[in-house]
Amino acid sequence: MKKTYLSLASVLAISTVASAQCSGRYAANVYTSYSVTTGVSYGSNVTYSGATYALTLDFYQPSADTAQARPLIIWAHGGSYVSGTSADADVTTLSEQFALKGYACASINYRLGTASFDSIGMIPAVIRSVQDMKAAIRFFYKDRATSNTYKIDTNNIFIGGASAGSLTALHTAYLKRTCQILPYINQDSLNKLGGLDGYSGNQCYSQKVKGVIDLCGALGVYGWLEAGDVPLCSMHGTADAVVPYSRGPVNPGIYIMTADGSRMLYQQAQAVGVSDNFYTWLGAPHVPFDGTTAAEIAYMDTTINFVRDYLLQRLNITCPALQAPNTPYGTATLYSYTNCTTNSTLSCATSGIKNVSVNNLLQEVYPNPSTSDVTVVFTNNSDTHFIELTDISGRVLKSATTTQGVYTLEKANLNAGVYFLKVSNTQGEASIQKIIFY
Repeated sequence: MKKTYLSLASVLAISTVASAQCSGRYAANVYTSYSVTTGVSYGSNVTYSGATYALTLDFYQPSADTAQARPLIIWAHGGSYVSGTSADADVTTLSEQFALKGYACASINYRLGTASFDSIGMIPAVIRSVQDMKAAIRFFYKDRATSNTYKIDTNNIFIGGASAGSLTALHTAYLKRTCQILPYINQDSLNKLGGLDGYSGNQCYSQKVKGVIDLCGALGVYGWLEAGDVPLCSMHGTADAVVPYSRGPVNPGIYIMTADGSRMLYQQAQAVGVSDNFYTWLGAPHVPFDGTTAAEIAYMDTTINFVRDYLLQRLNITCPALQAPNTPYGTATLYSYTNCTTNSTLSCATSGIKNVSVNNLLQEVYPNPSTSDVTVVFTNNSDTHFIELTDISGRVLKSATTTQGVYTLEKANLNAGVYFLKVSNTQGEASIQKIIFY
């Protein structure tokens, strides 16, 4: 559903200072209204309980915009991975204000929930959110390569969020190798989740981003941020009792695990030569800009101005800073850590899969995901079809030939996890469909 909003009051409140120092698109609120299309489908996957979850996002853009390639910011909401939606105030305000500056923004819904509120349950929750954010990134690359509905400049895609949304963005950008996460989750469990990239949709389109916006977030290990990684913009309060400003427990009421907050990431960025625009809110709590009090609105103004300056740098636009970085609070000691270098994630170049969905030879595949057998309905019920079921490593587990219009794929002794059904015919045509058993 697409709606258009006028936002003159917020334009006057935030853009007056900006326009006085630097005018023009991306630097100031050059638009007086924006439109939002809610419920845009960008994929699907299964939740921690095995239920199918339809992934959607809300897309914001300037009203009557004629630009054919706009920078995109993909935002993820907070909520400790158990609550929140794409309509939460933290991400909607950011999306609205940057749309008025000429950006396109996407506020995503991602899978929530955990089997247990501890590291055993929460680490898979983070991985699921990362898989979903990657699917959203791929969604816009796919759109640019096909229908170009959203007019995105894929050279300038940024990801960010607040609290859990920031953790999602940071791990999307900097958790790059399977071996890095194996101290926290075993290989079999990771495989069942679908690996770090996952299968939430738009497989094998690019996941490359231009930068990360970290608002009160943390990374599991500071060392996952390495030389050559994309630059980040971080803002964090020193009195944050939920996500640590430096190194400490992630603790929304119950201790979950220890992580490295924005202060540690800044120290690591300095050490490895990655640009990090870092702003410290002295004495501020967790996500201090999320609310409607005068103080919270002032924090939001600071956030918008600081993120604006970071984005302008990344877009090579020269403007006076509205909110310059300040001096980090205290010291951060980088503990001993050596990154692993192996990667057991199956690459798209190896698998050759461009997009997994019901298409061409396949009319319907149901139920999917499934706890038992799956019914496969072919588009042409008079053709001969050759069937292969492979695991994510490409190993063929089942094969068959049928001349019937319907085929039953038996789960039998297959483990829970992600598989690929490949169907070809006598003309050499082929289709691939992701199958999930749980």
